Amino acid sequence: MKATDLYNHLEKDFYRQGMSDNWFNYMGALEAYLCDNFKQRSIGVMCDFALEVNKVYTAVFPSDNVLTKVLDEGTSDAMLFLHHASSWDLGKTPGQAFHQMNPKLLDQLKERRISLFCFHAPLDAFGEYSTGKTLADALDIKIEKLFCEYSGSLIGAIGTTNCKDVHELSNQYSHAVGHETKLYHYGDAAIANGQVAVVAGGGCDAPIIRELVGSGVSNFITGLTAITDYSKEAHELAKANNINLLGGTHYSSEKFACIAMCGYFSKLRLASEFISDIPCLHDL
Repeated sequence: MKATDLYNHLEKDFYRQGMSDNWFNYMGALEAYLCDNFKQRSIGVMCDFALEVNKVYTAVFPSDNVLTKVLDEGTSDAMLFLHHASSWDLGKTPGQAFHQMNPKLLDQLKERRISLFCFHAPLDAFGEYSTGKTLADALDIKIEKLFCEYSGSLIGAIGTTNCKDVHELSNQYSHAVGHETKLYHYGDAAIANGQVAVVAGGGCDAPIIRELVGSGVSNFITGLTAITDYSKEAHELAKANNINLLGGTHYSSEKFACIAMCGYFSKLRLASEFISDIPCLHDL
């Protein structure tokens, strides 16, 4: 498939007017690699290195690990579809969570004609392949309604689980992501009416917790739950209002969307492969 045709398919199926991100504000050192369109809105084709795309790789972050795995495949004329434009490591540098791509690896991707495409806000916006829906599906949560607005779209879900208590739910979350998750047990153990809320990624945010207060939902599943200067208020609100927080890391809570995107590319008759990465347990 022509690369421009693939880019257009993605824009048509996922982009909504008014969506924007701010990745470029932090990527000045990589400006020479980036498309003008990405410099303007931080969405879509990021590094336009391919004319034809015969295979698509999907990944949550463009870490050295992910970029190296793609290069080790020996493929050319391909695309790497990303949820984020920068890699993530909360424990690498104090006060800095996102880290920019390795230029030496970008040079190799360019030589191989492997484009990079980034959908952050468009993949968070609730839909068949979105981060919130795919995480809820992985946890067998029956979605009843949406909540939590981000970039003009709702990204979170409230639904019901068959788990009877928060410990069972925490174990189910650990099983789904493949590693230990974190429970901040601020509320009752029993899950009232089976109701839980889900926002993948960085959902430990005070406005999101405020939205849940008074909703009857006392169990909130997200990715990042480490107590930091940013999340401290969210933890205080959750504790004051008896809302349990369950964290599964930024990567692991959002990987299900990138896995699901392989199904999207298959519908376009393109070979696709999810590239796994290592979760940052400092997120918990």
